[in-house]
Amino acid sequence: MDLLNEKALYKIVNDLSWEFFHKPFIHQVKFNSRLRTTGGRYLPHKKTIELNPKYYMEADENEFIGIIKHELCHYHLHIEGKGYKHGDADFKFLLKKTGSPRYCKPLPSNQLMYKHEYKCKKCGFIYRRIRKVNTKKYGCGKCHGKLAYQEKVEVHA
Repeated sequence: MDLLNEKALYKIVNDLSWEFFHKPFIHQVKFNSRLRTTGGRYLPHKKTIELNPKYYMEADENEFIGIIKHELCHYHLHIEGKGYKHGDADFKFLLKKTGSPRYCKPLPSNQLMYKHEYKCKKCGFIYRRIRKVNTKKYGCGKCHGKLAYQEKVEVHA
């Protein structure tokens, strides 16, 4: 799937703005490939919405539309001089009213579940960790048994 050009992206955002907020989106929207941990962001000083292109490429259409609606909540509340930040009551109310998500789901490509697996020699409980554990220093949290390193694995969600 190819990335949208700015004109096509603007049309999608403006159409969603009319559909859910009954107001036009008159400022700039663009993809920002430097975004890593978020689906998008609203920059109040520029009145610009930046969207993570990975969510357009990898996530389903509903997730991407949800991100746009979330950022439009920030945008329209800021333009109206109301509370547009995550903790503000106006923002929370508008999210519910428009059916926008509070947070976006993590991307499958960014979601590394674990690399290392340890098994307790006494009770058999399995520990999965991203970082290595010093088995000489740490033991099982359930029965205080010794931990044995199983294997190095990479599992993505």
